Amino acid sequence: MKKAFGFFIIVLSLPALWWISTNIKTEINIAQAHEEQMTNAIHLPEVVAQLPVTLIDRNGQTFSEEYVEWRQPLSLQEIPQIAQEIFITSEDADFYTHIGFDLSAIIRAVVANSNSNTTSQGGSTITQQLVRMRYLSEEKTYERKLTELFYAYELEKEFDKEAILTMYLNESYFSNQVYGIGGAATYYFQKPLQELSIAEIAFIAAIPNNPSLYNPLKNYDQTKARQERLLDTLAANGAITEEEAKDYKADPITLNVKDKIQSYPMYSTYVLQELKWLIAEKEGYADRLSSTDNEEEKKKIKAQLDNRLNTLFQNGLIIHTALDPTKQQHDEEKMSAILGTSPLQAAGAAIENQSREIVSLYAGKNYEKFDFHRAFQGTRQPGSAFKPLAVYAPFFETTSHTPDSIVNGGRYCVGSFCPQNYGGYTYGDVSIRTAFRHSYNTSALRLFQTVGVETAFHYLNRFHFRSIVEKDYNYAASLGGLTYGVTALELADAYTSFIDGSYVLAHSIRKVTAIDGTELYSWDSQREQIWSPKTVKYMRELLADVVANGTGQGVYSNSSYVGAKTGTTNDYRDYWLAGLNNEYTAAVWLGYDKPQSMQQLEEYKIHHQLFNVLLE
Repeated sequence: MKKAFGFFIIVLSLPALWWISTNIKTEINIAQAHEEQMTNAIHLPEVVAQLPVTLIDRNGQTFSEEYVEWRQPLSLQEIPQIAQEIFITSEDADFYTHIGFDLSAIIRAVVANSNSNTTSQGGSTITQQLVRMRYLSEEKTYERKLTELFYAYELEKEFDKEAILTMYLNESYFSNQVYGIGGAATYYFQKPLQELSIAEIAFIAAIPNNPSLYNPLKNYDQTKARQERLLDTLAANGAITEEEAKDYKADPITLNVKDKIQSYPMYSTYVLQELKWLIAEKEGYADRLSSTDNEEEKKKIKAQLDNRLNTLFQNGLIIHTALDPTKQQHDEEKMSAILGTSPLQAAGAAIENQSREIVSLYAGKNYEKFDFHRAFQGTRQPGSAFKPLAVYAPFFETTSHTPDSIVNGGRYCVGSFCPQNYGGYTYGDVSIRTAFRHSYNTSALRLFQTVGVETAFHYLNRFHFRSIVEKDYNYAASLGGLTYGVTALELADAYTSFIDGSYVLAHSIRKVTAIDGTELYSWDSQREQIWSPKTVKYMRELLADVVANGTGQGVYSNSSYVGAKTGTTNDYRDYWLAGLNNEYTAAVWLGYDKPQSMQQLEEYKIHHQLFNVLLE
């Protein structure tokens, strides 16, 4: 009977035992999952925080900054000892002895919170605050607090005290999108932290405890009151004397708030685009894009390039450029004044001959940063301004003719392509010099046919015309008839080959460095010889003759040499001028954003006036 009863009890207990064992197993799994999650969290990559991207002009001065959050990280050695002591004495007096959390402080916080029926009392160490900034939310729940303790303990095992303090001081929030004590010093006082007085250091140290309440731009008096309490705390702990605390509290605090530098947006917008091209070139993205015709694959490569750019931006960059700020300002002001208040627009680029650097860009009247940039994005038909590159230089390079050789200016067709000269006029035999001077279309077509389409594009493709496509390989290209066209910057860039026959892509970026000064990228500077000395001599003669006797009359320069070529497209929708003097090579486009005839403006030679500005 007893055995039967015992067996009966065992049977009844089996479900309970199964339930208990199942729950134990579940709890073990949960515990293991929490442990794994916590371990993974502690080993997360370095916190992602975008550092400033700074653009420097040729004189070493900052002219533009790109950032959402202002940060200037410092090593612990660069942070004055008094600044370290302020945070330790006010936030975590036992920082160097605890294991990530202070048990006695937590007990006091629990008692206080129990009595007040809230969870407002903190008791957080510097390590816990760092954990909260990096990995956790700011919600005040006991579950979140418990996770915070585990994370803090693990963080202390992962890093030494100096590393934790460094991270804390560099990642604390100082209001107004400012992070880190180094950033706070340069944002609120425009001085390095090391140059701040103790009173100023204590003032910015007051902010992170409550960045809204102690925002010095809105609640200056509140920030000043907390600064004084911090100085009293330093005195109480023997870091300074009471007399010193009194003197520091009496020191006047004069804010000198940093404005985001955003000068010369016409130039800086282009620099950021050129940076993308530079990285694509140096890291193989450009080669990969050119080697595939698959649109999905191209989309994937472009996404990878964008991700790479984002990573570089987050780490912070210093971009050293060729910007000549005096010339840029001069060109912007004068060209905008010439255009006046009408809807007429223009684009222009000036390249320094000796260095082949872009020193000035004109993106259009009333331009704002990241607007449509007419100088490098505005592709338009180049008209006769394209002839020197597509026709005349290749012709001289591949034949023994000279500018005094004869070419016919009468009607001429290649297949169904039958262009007319300006005004519908026909001419007999004329010198190449005369045909160039007056921009005879039929003469240019004859010379182009002699060169051949393939040969002409063999030369054109050595330049960086980004919008020329396979459909452009036809006779219309001889007169600048292209599918999409070219930009003012591209045209000026190609015309630099008439300086001495050599060519290298004109650039605005001299070098790109990391925040610590390590050089990351720079353009190749080796030049390719495009034209022979004979061709250069002939082309410079012809360009100078256009200015002296032809369609370029009205172009002037103080330089001993100036040469240029004009261009006008069908129905007067685009006016162009491209050329060079001894110092600069430049190109100008004039027109309306929505193309329309400008025939009524022809006699005013506005594009000549704009071109003259770029050569000054």
